[in-house]
Amino acid sequence: MSISEVKYVEKLRNSGLRPTKQRIKICEVLFNREKTFHFSISDLTKILQNQHNLKISLATVYNTIHAFQKKGYLKEINIGNDMSYFDTNTSSHHHFYDQQTKELIDINSQEVEIKKSPTPPSGKKVDDIEVTFRISKKN
Repeated sequence: MSISEVKYVEKLRNSGLRPTKQRIKICEVLFNREKTFHFSISDLTKILQNQHNLKISLATVYNTIHAFQKKGYLKEINIGNDMSYFDTNTSSHHHFYDQQTKELIDINSQEVEIKKSPTPPSGKKVDDIEVTFRISKKN
């Protein structure tokens, strides 16, 4: 077993999942890359089936991604209209969302300045602020 596979097995077990061949392949697709990876569950399933020739159920992908998200290995970005993307970069940062290409693009947090934020309800505190700018092609 390679060093990467050992790390993936550990991630899976830490997430409460049994390290199957399919789940290790999910880890490889998600975490064996230099750049941040933004994806929907549907996108990831297609990549696994088409590019990696892996027979995998949508339920396996869904359960694995949500277990990783719960454990903090992935961040969920809700785009609205019941559409969610997941991000392998779990640090606090912002995004552009290209409405034509359906692509999320990272924005460095230093590039966004929030001058005022509302006071949270009594007994609550703000944990984090993430901004998504929806963009489209200029006419």
